[in-house]
Amino acid sequence: MIITIDGPAGSGKSTIARRLAEVLGFEYLRTGLMYRAVALAGLRHGVDWNDPEALFQIAQDIKLTFDGPHIFLNDEDVSREVETLEVTAVTKYAAGNVKIRELLTEMQRNYAAEKNCITEGRDQGTVAFPHAECKIYLDATAKERARRRFEQKKKLGEPANYDEILQGIKLRDFEDSNRPIAPLKAAPDAISILTDGLGIEEVVQRIVEIVRNHA
Repeated sequence: MIITIDGPAGSGKSTIARRLAEVLGFEYLRTGLMYRAVALAGLRHGVDWNDPEALFQIAQDIKLTFDGPHIFLNDEDVSREVETLEVTAVTKYAAGNVKIRELLTEMQRNYAAEKNCITEGRDQGTVAFPHAECKIYLDATAKERARRRFEQKKKLGEPANYDEILQGIKLRDFEDSNRPIAPLKAAPDAISILTDGLGIEEVVQRIVEIVRNHA
């Protein structure tokens, strides 16, 4: 069974998907890390970001593997490095590259083949797995998502400015929703859940009930 979880940045996709995988005993695939890993590889190679073919060649040459929430680039665990601001700033070049999206989408399908898998990202229910048995679209208001990111950064002891985070989320929403390749949107048959005011376990239990109705 394939369960897709899509939604905008900061909607809780990764946290919810990982916890749901634990509850259901499913494999977990966080697809956004794949694009971040390609961007990291591009940074390390000093790629010209205005040359999409050069970045695609890098994507073809690297090896990406998963171990739960961890992603490995050529057998190196880069799970923390791909989350840096430097990588975040250039991930759009990988996400908006047609050939890279086709390459990584095929990898996602191969990974989930013949598995019970929860796959999370921004185009899972619309592009990668349009025939998934269960599709979830998680959402939250921009202010709520900014608040969550702000609190997360404070807990980690990182510099945090709420207004800057909010503007960054709004910009990311615009870019994700308006890119010509696999734009962020809910699949027509996805069940939407607004997570404002809900705890992690509340959302997980709601999805578990939905999954049982789809089984």
